[in-house]
Amino acid sequence: MSISSEIRDERPLENLSSPRQTNFSGDAVPLLLPIADGVVILVSSLLGGIGYQLLAQNPIPSIASYLAVGLVASLIYILRMNGKGYYVFPECAKPRIELSEVLVCWFTTSLLLALFAFLLKVGVEYSRGSFVAFSLLAPIGLLGMRKITKLVLAEAISRGSIGRRDTVMVGDFAEIAALGPQDLLAFFGATEINRFILSREEDAAVRSANDSRIVNSAATFVRHNNCREILLALPWDDTDRIEFVREQIKTLPVTARLLPDMRVRNLTNFTSSARQRVLAIEIQRAPLSLGQRLIKRTMDIFLAGLALIFFLPIMTLTAIAIKFDSPGPVIFRQNRNGFNGRQFVIFKFRTMTVQENGSTVLQATRDDPRVTPIGRLLRSASLDELPQLLNVLKGDMSLIGPRPHALAHDSYFENVLSDYAFRHHVKPGITGWAQCNGARGATPSIEHISKRVKLDLWYINNWSVWLDIQILIKTFLEVLRKRNAY
Repeated sequence: MSISSEIRDERPLENLSSPRQTNFSGDAVPLLLPIADGVVILVSSLLGGIGYQLLAQNPIPSIASYLAVGLVASLIYILRMNGKGYYVFPECAKPRIELSEVLVCWFTTSLLLALFAFLLKVGVEYSRGSFVAFSLLAPIGLLGMRKITKLVLAEAISRGSIGRRDTVMVGDFAEIAALGPQDLLAFFGATEINRFILSREEDAAVRSANDSRIVNSAATFVRHNNCREILLALPWDDTDRIEFVREQIKTLPVTARLLPDMRVRNLTNFTSSARQRVLAIEIQRAPLSLGQRLIKRTMDIFLAGLALIFFLPIMTLTAIAIKFDSPGPVIFRQNRNGFNGRQFVIFKFRTMTVQENGSTVLQATRDDPRVTPIGRLLRSASLDELPQLLNVLKGDMSLIGPRPHALAHDSYFENVLSDYAFRHHVKPGITGWAQCNGARGATPSIEHISKRVKLDLWYINNWSVWLDIQILIKTFLEVLRKRNAY
């Protein structure tokens, strides 16, 4: 739907723009562009080496050395550029040619290659003249390929054969109407994007209610489509509305950016076709990048699989003991909120005579009469959590992350603690930074849950592989101490 038709449409509560059907998503672009650069570097190595030998009237040696140097150079260059977000679809589709980035990265890659050649003494098989020719030819090819890919992507975007499904725009009617196709291409790397237009009502109360419904619709769309970014198109002087939207989307584990409004664009003489960089204020940061999530998920599958095999005899004996100890199922199931606020069913060994899973859930207390004899032993050793290894393998949980609470407790804590919702920016864990620092067990007061939330948010903002390893080690020591385990 064009922007002109959006202006005529007065419906305030719906997504007034539907992107055109695309042949494939922009998610394929980060896979294709590194391959293209790798081919360019490999061909440049062959052409530079063979061309120099022909000009020098030397016999052409085996091309194996040229292929080896080209492959090593491709690997170094692609890894370094990928770390800078060079192959991300929104960036690579923008008109600007990253001249300085390409030249600097290639220059440092050449220096590394020269160092490797010196250390490995491969100068006999690969002459200095061939190396110089390769070093001069490759950046020309890389810049040329970048220009071609930008032209191809721009044409594909204009035809609607490629698009972005990972970004949503929420904003004021006038601000969104002022963003033309070229502006969208400069901002998002796309000419069509999912847009949710806020209410145009004059009455403050009605407008607030409508805005809440529209933002909730946008949040639902983000969750269902695994979107990665929300762009806000709002007047910068409307701070109340900006803060309102920011508060509504804080539960979503996505990046949120505030775009320059019409007045700021006018002041900066903004033009999409010539602008080198686009100003956008990041008001919410995504907790983990796609690469970090992939690393964490790989660790989860590997370690949870090993742990399940190791603990299988213990889990079997535990199941038998529970069955003989008291009537009821072996596994206790309860609904919990996970990553992005999605509900899942958590698995635990049953340790109590009740199986609460509704609007009222009473936390266990010390010497709780509802805890069974075998359940008391399982809780003290934290063995009741072992079935959650299945949750980890299913992808509902991670080994390390904020502990999930019952839905009834989640609703209460979100109302009394403004930062509580940020815990859903990562997958919940079997153990976490809070638990290995003693914040485990019941949360009888706001002070207790507030301390736990602070520790959870610190973990989210400081995640690393080494931190996860530290938490696993500390968890083992914490289990031995049996602190707050009842």
